[in-house]
Amino acid sequence: MNILILGSGGREHALAWAVMQNPKCDKLIVAPGNAGIAQIAECAQLNIEDGGAVAEFAGGQMIDLVIIGPEAPLAAGVADRLRDAGFAVFGPSAAAARLEASKSFTKEICAAVNAPTAAYGHFTDAAAAKDYVSAQGAPIVVKADGLAAGKGVILADTAEAAHAAIDDMFGGAFGGAGAEVVIEEFMTGEEASFFVLVDGETVLPIGTAQDHKRVGEGDTGPNTGGMGAYSPAPVLTEAVAEKALAEIIRPTMAEMARRGMPYTGVLYAGLMIENGQPRLVEYNVRFGDPECQVLMMRLGAQALDLMQACAEGRLDEAQVNWADDHAMTVVLAAEGYPGSYEKGSVIGGLDDLSEDSFNMMFHAGTGTAEGRIVASGGRVLNATARGADLQEARDRAYALADAVDWPGGFCRRDIGWRALG
Repeated sequence: MNILILGSGGREHALAWAVMQNPKCDKLIVAPGNAGIAQIAECAQLNIEDGGAVAEFAGGQMIDLVIIGPEAPLAAGVADRLRDAGFAVFGPSAAAARLEASKSFTKEICAAVNAPTAAYGHFTDAAAAKDYVSAQGAPIVVKADGLAAGKGVILADTAEAAHAAIDDMFGGAFGGAGAEVVIEEFMTGEEASFFVLVDGETVLPIGTAQDHKRVGEGDTGPNTGGMGAYSPAPVLTEAVAEKALAEIIRPTMAEMARRGMPYTGVLYAGLMIENGQPRLVEYNVRFGDPECQVLMMRLGAQALDLMQACAEGRLDEAQVNWADDHAMTVVLAAEGYPGSYEKGSVIGGLDDLSEDSFNMMFHAGTGTAEGRIVASGGRVLNATARGADLQEARDRAYALADAVDWPGGFCRRDIGWRALG
C-alpha cells in the first residue's frame, strides 16, 4: 500500500512509526512532516488544508489510503474532497468534524441525546457572557467556540479571571475561534481520554489515556497542547468505559447519522469521571497529541489495519489486540512555552538514543539547520516508552528525555502522578 499522512507533529510521527511497522506499507509519504519523520518516511511540502491540492498530489503518488492527523484540514473539508476523488480516507467529513470545530454544536448534540455533560451558555457578545458568569459564580470554564489548537480553554478560579478571559477571546486572542464563546460549569473529578474508531455504523474502542494539559507540575499554570500522557488510564475502568459508550458516544454517533452526517474516523472523548460516572468534557475528531504517541506505542503495526478497516467501512470485522502493558510519553518543550519562546536552538544527543518498539523519541516541532536538528515549535520532542507497568514505562521515558542535550528545553517531572501517587 502507498499511504499519505497529513500533519507535522508528534502525533503524525507516532502514526508514521506505527504504519511503518506493518509489512503492508510499501511507501509512506508525510506532508509536511518534520525532521524526525524525515528519517523514516518521505516528506512533501503541501498545503494540507487545500483539499484539491492534496487530492491532486495523492493521485500523482498512487496513494491507497490517506490518514489525516490534525483537526484543521478535517474542519476545512479535506476528507470530503479526497472521498469525492475516490480515495480511502481516515478522518471525518467537515460536517462531522463540527464535533470539535464548534463546541456549541457538540452541546446541541448532547442535549438532543441527553448525554451527561457540563451545564453551559453560548454567547456572541462579551456583556451577556459576563452576566452569565456573574450569575453562575466561579470557578467556571471559558471556551473559545472554534478551533484554537488545544489552547482555547480557560479554567477561571474567579469571576474576574473569567471576565478577563471573555475579553481576551472576543478581543481576538484566539483569532476567529473566539468569535463565539461557550461558558461551562466547572466539573469536578478526574479527566481521562477514551478513543474509539467509527466507520459510520460500528463503534470500536481502541484505548484509554490520561493527558497532562497544564504546563506546571501538580497540574498548575496555563493550559497547553499537552505536556505528557500515559495509557491505559486506571480511572477509565471497564465499567466506566461501558457507561461512556452507552450514555455518550453511541447516542452521539446515532444522532450524527440521523442528521445525515455519519461519523468516520477516530473519535476522542474527553471525559470527567466522578464516583464512577463519566460526563463529556469535549470531543476531538482526531487522535490527541500526545495521547496518540502512547496509543501507537501499544498498538504497533495493527494500527494500520484498524485505520484501513475504518476507512473502508469494515470495522465490524476488526479486533484490537492489546498487550498487557503500559506506555508513557513526556513532552520536551521550548523554554517559555506556552507563552513566547525562541526557535532555532540546537538539540543534541538524538543520534545516540536507543530506539526500538519499547523506546521512541517522537519529534513534534523540529527542523534542520546546517545538518543539525533544531527546535521549530513550542512542543518539540516526545520521549515515549512502554513497560510491564506504568513505573517501568515512566522510568524509561524519563531516561530518554534526560539523554537529550537541549539546554533550551524543559519537561514536567511528574507525568503519571495521579496513577503512581
